[in-house]
Amino acid sequence: MKSLKIAGTSRTIAERSSEQARSLREVRENGGVPCVLYGQATEPIHFIAEHRILEKLVFTPEIFEVKLEIDGKEYLAIMKDLQLHPVKDSILHIDFYLVDPAKPIVVAVPVKLEGLAAGVRTGGKLVLQMRKIRVKALISDIPEKLTIDVTPLGLGKTMKVGELNFGDKLELTNAKEAVVCAVQLTRAARGAAAAAAAGK
Repeated sequence: MKSLKIAGTSRTIAERSSEQARSLREVRENGGVPCVLYGQATEPIHFIAEHRILEKLVFTPEIFEVKLEIDGKEYLAIMKDLQLHPVKDSILHIDFYLVDPAKPIVVAVPVKLEGLAAGVRTGGKLVLQMRKIRVKALISDIPEKLTIDVTPLGLGKTMKVGELNFGDKLELTNAKEAVVCAVQLTRAARGAAAAAAAGK
């Protein structure tokens, strides 16, 4: 997994909701994003990070371990939750989760299909139905992507989560029956199959 360094400055939470709203508005107007770092062994840490830096984390299909530096102290974390503006797509808020390198975490890892499926060679269309699969592992064992060889996948066939294996260090947590990809029968393939059947 790739690593990204993000610097932050801690912030205090106003007691009154009107003061909180004004404070958050000022943060965003000045190019900042209000964030929170959660962890089992620590109280939530509220901080501000620069929007332009967080864009590298948010607007990408890649996944990152995040090295947060808040007021001079470093934390290892992952992005847990994200709130975007409904119209502008600007970042409104991010929740980070504190990672213990010795304990497994669950992360959604991008899927990459590799090879020419057998069903595609006979006129089918390869369709990716799950762009990410959740894996449970130590952060040091989580890959940047999950590469799946679709070469043997025939026409009309599917590949499910339960059929995949990426080694003992990765546990897939999606439902085993969930379809990752499929080779769908296209109109041209149907026509070819019908013509072949008629010629017999």
